[in-house]
Amino acid sequence: MASVEIRRAQAADRAQIVSLLRERWGSEIVVSRGRAHDASRLPALVAWADERLAGLATLRFQARECELVTLDALRRGRGVGTALLRAAARTAAERGCSRLWLITSNDNLEALRFYQRRGMRLVAVHRGAIDRARELKPSIPAVGEHGIPIHDELELELTLDSEPPQDG
Repeated sequence: MASVEIRRAQAADRAQIVSLLRERWGSEIVVSRGRAHDASRLPALVAWADERLAGLATLRFQARECELVTLDALRRGRGVGTALLRAAARTAAERGCSRLWLITSNDNLEALRFYQRRGMRLVAVHRGAIDRARELKPSIPAVGEHGIPIHDELELELTLDSEPPQDG
């Protein structure tokens, strides 16, 4: 694969971002910690490889924290996700954030593997949070990967005054 180029999303990227979010997340709306976010309107980083969109990360900044709302690599195992995670950490640090954090569901074993191998730590389990999130986004499935019932949000974080994310 050619090298991955990461850049801030531009207005011209919007249609592709909306399309990707609808394909991967069922809509532009993503729920975390009881809040619905229109991820298509958040600051974003896009990954390009071979002159094609290869991935997307959407970010939400609040105070000195940055939430990684979505991270999608269209080509797994090629470094796109890692490059986006590194760029998100750099962007957050440049904006004065001390923490990059995210929410994933209790069934998302691949995400847990990916993020922990890159230095993120599991810091909280929010029991029943996804059950409550279905009130905001009813399309969230009841059963996820590997037949695991989806009930809880898992919170992972990277302290930004630590080392950048690893290659994993």
